[in-house]
Formats: sequence, C-alpha cells, structure tokens
Amino acid sequence: MPRLLIVKTGDAFDDVVRDHGDFEALFRDRLAPACGEFSLEVFDARHDGTPPTLSADDALVITGSHAMVSDAEPWSEALKPWLREARERGVAMFGVCYGHQLMAAAFGGDSGYHPAGRETGTHPVRLTEAGHRDALLGALPETFPAQLTHAQSVLQAPPGTEVLAVNDHDRFQALRYGPRQWSVQFHPEFTPAVMRAYLRHQAEGLAEQGRDPEALLAAVSPTPEATSLLARFCGLLAGAEAAS
Repeated sequence: MPRLLIVKTGDAFDDVVRDHGDFEALFRDRLAPACGEFSLEVFDARHDGTPPTLSADDALVITGSHAMVSDAEPWSEALKPWLREARERGVAMFGVCYGHQLMAAAFGGDSGYHPAGRETGTHPVRLTEAGHRDALLGALPETFPAQLTHAQSVLQAPPGTEVLAVNDHDRFQALRYGPRQWSVQFHPEFTPAVMRAYLRHQAEGLAEQGRDPEALLAAVSPTPEATSLLARFCGLLAGAEAAS
C-alpha cells in the first residue's frame, strides 16, 4: 500500500492540541475518510531524523508551523533537497502555509515576511484563470472563503510555477509546481473553532496593530470549499493509482 506521509513541521498552541488535536491530527481527520488507498503516516521533520525514502506512488502533505521558513532552521533546510528529489520522481505533494512557503523556497522561489503584516481570520480567496483549469482547484467557485493565519508569505513564485489563487493580501494563495505538486497559503485543515482559538491567541498583537480582534472573531465562518481540497487531493491520487 502506498504511503501518504504527513510531514509535520510544527505544533499548534497547547489549548488547540488539547481541544482539537495537533496539526497532524487535523490533517488526518480530513484525509482519512478519502484516503483509504493509502497508509497514513506522520514524519516529524524536526525530530525524526533523515527524511524517508519515497517511491513514486507515495504522496506528501506538509503542515503549517509556528516556525518561519526564512529562519532556515537545519531541519527545514534538510527538507528542501528531499522535496526537489521527490518532485523529480513524480511524488504527489500538497503543502499548507509553512509547507506552501517551504515548497516555493525549495523550488527556486522566495518566502519571507509579508510587508503588509499578518493575515488572519476567514477571508475570501479568488481563483485565477489557471486555477479554473486546474485538476485540484478547478471545481471550486471563483471566490471562496478560507481560514488564514500567517506572517510570512511566498514573496516570489519559482520560475514556471502556475498561480492558481490570489486575494487582496497575497498574490500567491495557491501554486502548482508540476503535474501533481500543489501548495496553498490558507488552512484547509482548520475548523472555525480552531480559527477562533488562533485569533484569541493573536488578539493582543492584532489590537496593537490597529486591527479589531472581535470583528475578526465574529467574521469566522465555515470554509467547506477550501476544506474539500484535502479529500480532492486524495481522490486525484486514487484516480491516478486506478489508471496506472
């Protein structure tokens, strides 16, 4: 059975872990019902040593993190050549938030602090023309809500990358790097409750920046279209397996 490897790059806040599960659990909850053709495994990139050898039938989902890609921590830098090799071998991958920024940096782009500061809460995301044609995102409506929390962004996409989605804050909300390699800045694994928990942690800092935490909390809403991408990713993989 091929593996779907959840590459864990960080931990959620303690209360989020207690009440909702850590990042890998949030992904597992979304992936497991749709990924019966795959063995779901977790690789903690910070603590588990050398990244495992992958076959072309395996797949990766790379989580978010409270770390920053531009800090170039050794465990994070070690993932870059591994991701490049995996892409060359045709391994399917889906990066989220930190995973999005890491994939872009690994493949020749640039990730760092966004000049406009943090984006957080439930916000609309828009498909590009390429997004409308895309096998993964193309079934979504032109504009859909997504859960977001990030201080860093992809500042420059790698050469040859397709930009699939944008919004008013970020011109690289979703990218495609190859036939089966995608990443998104938003969090398809977050529930509204998890998003609210993050906003409560960020409330003091947001208020200091002149933002209204209560308005952001009140605006949190379900994001079924964004969430559907994880199951759709599994469905595409299963279809490729059946066709091979």
